[in-house]
Amino acid sequence: MANSRQYYPSQDESMSPSSVRSREWEGPSRWTEYLGPEMASSVSSRSSKHMSSDGHVQSSGGSTKALNIQWVVQMIEVAEGIMAKMYRLNQILEYPDPVGHVFSEAFWKAGVFPNHPRICTLLSKKFPEHFSKLQLERIDKFSLDSLHDGAELHLQSLEPWIQLLLDLMAFREQALRLILDLSSTVITLLPHQNSLILHAFMDLFCAFVRVNLFAEKIPRKMLLQVYNLLHALSRNDRDCDFYHRLVQFIDSYDPPLKGLQEDLNFVSPRIGEVLEAVGPSIFLSADTRKLRNEGFLSPYHPRFPDILTNSAHPMRAQDLANVTSYREWVLLGYLVCPDELLRVTSIDIALVVLKENLVVTLFRDEYILLHEDYQLYVLPRVLESKKMAKSGRTKQKEADLEYSVAKQVEKMISEVHEQALQLCDTIHRERRILLKQEIGRMVLFFTDQPSLLAPNIQMVFSALALTQSEVLWYFQHAGIASSRSKSTRVIPVDIDPNDPTIGFLLDGMDRLCCLVRKYIAAVRGYALSYLSSSAGRIRYLMGTPGIVALDLDPTLKGLFQHIVQLLETIPKPQGENVSAITCDLSEFRKDWLSILMIVTSSRSSINIRHLEKATVSTGKEGLLSEGNAAYNWSRCVDELESQLSKHGSLKKLYFYHQHLTTVFRNTMFGPEGRPQHCCAWLSVASSFPECASLIIPEEVTKFGRDAVLYVESLIESIMGGLEGLINILDSEGGFGALESQLLPEQAAAYLNNASRISAPSMKSPRVVGGGGFTLPGHESYPENNKSIKMLEAAIQRLTNLCSILNDMEPICVINHVFVLREYMRECILGNFKRRLLTALQTDNDLQRPSVLESLIRRHMSIVHMAEQHVSMDLTQGIREILLTEAFSGPVSSLHSFEKPTEQQQNTGSAVEVVCNWYMDNIIKDVSGAGILFAPRHKYFKSTRPVGGYFAESVTDLKEIQAFVRIFGGYGVDRLDRMMKVHTAALVNCIETSLRSNRELIESAAASMHSGDRGERDASIRQIVDLDTVIGFCIEAGQALAFDELLAEASGAVLEDNASLIHSMITGIVEHIPEEIPEKKEIRRIKGVANGIGAAGDHDSEWVRLILEEVGSANDNAWSLLPYFFASFMTSSAWNSTGFNIETGGFSNNIHCLARCISAVIAGTEYVRLQREYQQQHQPLSNGHHSTENIDAEFQTRVTAEASIKSAMLLFVKFAASIVLDSWSEANRSHLVAKLIFLDQLCEISPYLPRSSLESHVPYTILRSIYTQYYSNTPSTPLATASPHHSPSVSLIHASPSMKNSTTPQRGSGSSGSAAAAADSGYFKGSSSSVYSQDHYNEPEIGNSRSNENNKPRGGSRRSGPLDYSSSHKGGSGSNSTGPSPLPRFAVSRSGPISYKQHH
Repeated sequence: MANSRQYYPSQDESMSPSSVRSREWEGPSRWTEYLGPEMASSVSSRSSKHMSSDGHVQSSGGSTKALNIQWVVQMIEVAEGIMAKMYRLNQILEYPDPVGHVFSEAFWKAGVFPNHPRICTLLSKKFPEHFSKLQLERIDKFSLDSLHDGAELHLQSLEPWIQLLLDLMAFREQALRLILDLSSTVITLLPHQNSLILHAFMDLFCAFVRVNLFAEKIPRKMLLQVYNLLHALSRNDRDCDFYHRLVQFIDSYDPPLKGLQEDLNFVSPRIGEVLEAVGPSIFLSADTRKLRNEGFLSPYHPRFPDILTNSAHPMRAQDLANVTSYREWVLLGYLVCPDELLRVTSIDIALVVLKENLVVTLFRDEYILLHEDYQLYVLPRVLESKKMAKSGRTKQKEADLEYSVAKQVEKMISEVHEQALQLCDTIHRERRILLKQEIGRMVLFFTDQPSLLAPNIQMVFSALALTQSEVLWYFQHAGIASSRSKSTRVIPVDIDPNDPTIGFLLDGMDRLCCLVRKYIAAVRGYALSYLSSSAGRIRYLMGTPGIVALDLDPTLKGLFQHIVQLLETIPKPQGENVSAITCDLSEFRKDWLSILMIVTSSRSSINIRHLEKATVSTGKEGLLSEGNAAYNWSRCVDELESQLSKHGSLKKLYFYHQHLTTVFRNTMFGPEGRPQHCCAWLSVASSFPECASLIIPEEVTKFGRDAVLYVESLIESIMGGLEGLINILDSEGGFGALESQLLPEQAAAYLNNASRISAPSMKSPRVVGGGGFTLPGHESYPENNKSIKMLEAAIQRLTNLCSILNDMEPICVINHVFVLREYMRECILGNFKRRLLTALQTDNDLQRPSVLESLIRRHMSIVHMAEQHVSMDLTQGIREILLTEAFSGPVSSLHSFEKPTEQQQNTGSAVEVVCNWYMDNIIKDVSGAGILFAPRHKYFKSTRPVGGYFAESVTDLKEIQAFVRIFGGYGVDRLDRMMKVHTAALVNCIETSLRSNRELIESAAASMHSGDRGERDASIRQIVDLDTVIGFCIEAGQALAFDELLAEASGAVLEDNASLIHSMITGIVEHIPEEIPEKKEIRRIKGVANGIGAAGDHDSEWVRLILEEVGSANDNAWSLLPYFFASFMTSSAWNSTGFNIETGGFSNNIHCLARCISAVIAGTEYVRLQREYQQQHQPLSNGHHSTENIDAEFQTRVTAEASIKSAMLLFVKFAASIVLDSWSEANRSHLVAKLIFLDQLCEISPYLPRSSLESHVPYTILRSIYTQYYSNTPSTPLATASPHHSPSVSLIHASPSMKNSTTPQRGSGSSGSAAAAADSGYFKGSSSSVYSQDHYNEPEIGNSRSNENNKPRGGSRRSGPLDYSSSHKGGSGSNSTGPSPLPRFAVSRSGPISYKQHH
């Protein structure tokens, strides 16, 4: 003991008042660096105040003691500062192990020590030997020279840390002196008599122990030795001034517990008394059953809940707030004062605390292993005492008792480690469950009865403190590995990371703190009332005869009178203005501490016992009890927030925030997780930055940044959970299971199977039916409803989470504010967008639009469900996403603005994917799946799957309608534009071929007119790449067919969803004036009408738009088009094709060529006439129109139709002649295909009367062809479901301008015909017919235009293939190709037998 304290004055000297004072004034000022700004300023002001008034203070002992308690507080603060610096050093050096001399690579690169491991490690290992004795030149000459060269630099980097060692040494001297002073002068240190001074004393004691234990974790020896070496190298081998004092200090604290046990030997008995006195509180806190049954944490009586005051154990319940401190006192007290364990009662106290802890936290997340240290440093002292007792050096009776106690202690220390490893987690889990229940009840009770919160505020603090302690224990012990006694095996302690009680405790603490803050005015009002009443009681006690007889000295009397004055001047809380009262009671508390220091001092003439005896006769609380209670309540007036922070803050969890995140993730969405706990987990972070020590500036920013990252990672988890819940519901096992429907064939199998089963028994619904289907009713059985329960749970959790996040207060961390509602909105919408883009494509390829639509609707139903619980418009967000994914530019026929370029990358990604897929796989058929258009069914077929489906299942009208519903007008326009671009390229190829072969075609045309067959064939044979051009034309025809499907689907969707707009457009189209050239507005309206299938001739309008956009068809070469197309009849493509009555088309898609020929000839004629008209009228365009102009406009339209018709007739004439000329007995296979093709062309083209074919190909030939086809097919027309399936052929067409008039029909066919009857029969059963035109007298040139009325779809058709009416006039059977999948000849209403020409 002597050698460890030889460098400060002897005890006697230190006890003389003057020397104490002088030393104390030099003392605190040196610590300003370690104190906060307020502390430091108070130190300087107090020291100056003392200096000025020194002569006037009487009873200097008393006044010194009053200051002394402030010093205690300051020294505790200094200890925190020193530990913060050591912690920082450890961080910089990457947590070295100075005891085992293990130093990492990062240690040497940290820039604190010179990077010469051999020399530095040797100096550390050989401590305390001086470096001069170690022959360092032999060890590492190079490093030594290097150290010599850089000595000054290295000294600078070590300087601050050497200063830290000096501060440690000075702290040890001053703290020991303070502990000694208090221990030797304070009369009583018992919690019920003098708790304020006791807490200050014990906190200083523990701080002193922790600082010195922590010091072992920094490389003290290396620091000092290396510094001294460098100092000697740069100062002519002279040691630094403090070297020997520091060597002695470090040596005496190596290991620290040896030095601590020696240094604190003199206070050991006082510590023993204190630990015995706090024993009952510790026993109570460990007895969960007693706490629960006797309601120590219940504001109401546990057995009589209607009694709303629980006055059973108020003092003991308040004392529970300090239990955390008491436990730490016990663990550290017995560790450094092992002799006190030999008291009879100590063993039980130590056992309780040791059994439930494995570590002692020194500072932040630094700890020591408790049981190992007890076995290394306490057990030997106990064994020594046992040995002494055994040898009987004292009186026999005492020796026996001492021996038996020592044996018990030895046994306890040896066994308690094993018990702790097994039991500590169980003990604490039980305690957490108790606190979860108690704190939950407390929250409910005080929410319901807020008026009782203020009287019970101390109990609230107790509940908060116990919970805080349990939560911190959980995280401090998570991941701890402890080695069992007497073995080296390390055992990790099993702390369950899925423990849901943590969430409940955090939430309970958060809600309790919120309640206190909410009713803070009530608590302050109650405390002020208490203090006002206590002023009267203290004044009464001061006037009692006993106190008067004591004759207090003037200082003490003055202090008592001052505190009574202070309490009497407290403002009275009246009415509602409590929150406005500001009241600083720190002066009162300072005076009360001064009184306590005087009356508990052994040097004071009047002490605590005198005061108690003087007031005990009154039968009331003693003077000191009143004062202590007033002191506690005064803190609820102006320090309530700091009290709340002390007991309810979880800022220390910052050091475990990684583990905190893990536990959150494991528990929040587990079975016990509660969405409402999210708020508590997040709000913990707002106190994290408070952990930063102000003396280490970089900590403030680092802790703040970590807190923000913690919140962000938790929010990410919460949003991940929210997304997960939505996705669980939006899955095949979720809402998908509720939507599952039987396909028609499944239902049929089901019914067949059910009809076979005999009368069902009671259990039959559980029997699985044939075909793998369960029978109806199976869902009702308990074993089958798990999935429904899971759905219900997910729905409940989702709605809970949404409402919690919606109502949650913003989380503030430093200058960041996290608004969870906004994160939730972003999460839901972002998830919808991701799901949409994922659902677009299946594993193989594109998702069917109808399936995609149902998936979107399903997801939206979940979002709508969530939306009911949040005050946000999520539907609007969903719409914006769908719009963003569909928008890829303005709609060409509607919008006049240009698409902004910067948005180009971010928009329309979904529609882009779908449109590209349709273009590549259907129009261009890049995968070579054999795509064919089936006019009869109105869809595309493929010979093998395109991606995951056959083409018919993604191009069916229903699928295209689903596409239109999902992507709207923007999607339709995007696909339409892509097809226009593609078709424009194909038309350009036709034009190129036309130009390059112009001379040959002209020659062929001349020979066609002259009838020179040989020359014609020779010219046609020389035309280059004829088959290639035919391929291009077929592809263009496919695009035309697809676009018409798209237009029909758009029209149907528009009519369903916006029928007024649809009827307006169809109505407008009928009355649009026909003129050439057309006005821009009229072009746009016609474009819109064409886009919804409301215009008359879709194909030619579409091609015309394309030609106008690209500026084609502007020279005379296009007039050769009919001859060029006629030459296609010589192609070899006809040899390999055959007509298929199932599809109504040809096996190599060549029927699409007819669409292309019809549309391109019509389109080019319109464009040519328009150009000619512009050239003629250019000089006259002065903006005036006369009636003549109107006549001229009509005339131009009629002229356009006439020129188209003549061009088409030219084509038919020469095509037919080529077909019939090429026929021979040897080669006739292609003849049938070509004839059917020409018939289909007449059917398709609105400008070509069917009679035009009759003059070249007798209809009897065609009729016999069709008869053969249809009589050979197994499915006769009678069995078909719709009139489209009839192979009838109509030979008379009307001009499109006259086509849809309401002229009544003239005759309805020969009435006795069975076929006609059958045909009208199908019509009645059909709802899919879309050709509904009546017939017209057909002028060759046409006469005045009458109103065009598109009749409702499903109009009548009254003639069959074998029955032709002689009274039908030449009526058009087609609305262009219309929105119908049937072969173009299948809609005829007139037969070929008799023609009447009407001119």
